[in-house]
Amino acid sequence: MRKVIAAFKISADGKYAGPGGYPDWVDGWPDDYGPWLTTQIDACVLGGQLYPMYEQYWTRVQDAPDEIHPQSGRVPTAADVEWSGFAAKTPHYMVSSTLKSVTWPNTRILADLDAVAAMKREQGKDIYLIGGAAIVGAAIDAGLVDELRLIVYR
Repeated sequence: MRKVIAAFKISADGKYAGPGGYPDWVDGWPDDYGPWLTTQIDACVLGGQLYPMYEQYWTRVQDAPDEIHPQSGRVPTAADVEWSGFAAKTPHYMVSSTLKSVTWPNTRILADLDAVAAMKREQGKDIYLIGGAAIVGAAIDAGLVDELRLIVYR
């Protein structure tokens, strides 16, 4: 059975997002996760609240890797650029009962967490539950999260 792994970057005071909706104290999104992120997983799951920002962010990194990113105010790191390429070819699943369309490559809409439970029973590598907080909390409550990895910034 595949594992569902959720990972968050949080501040020491327990915040996982700044006023812009993402952890603005983080220099690069995938920098701290190490090689497990791209070698251990073969699918990513997001909630409907996070998906639009995720799609905009990574599309921009992929389209303009050497330019200041309007959401972060920084030039993407090498790890950001690497992740954008990995993400573009890796299946993504967006769980939402309200959003009806996606434009990120290789993305499918799932109606509910039952579909994630079914994915766990399929053959494959582990599943990365990217977030946001609402879907991770619901997945924990449903008993779907096998590992929770927290990177704490001081």
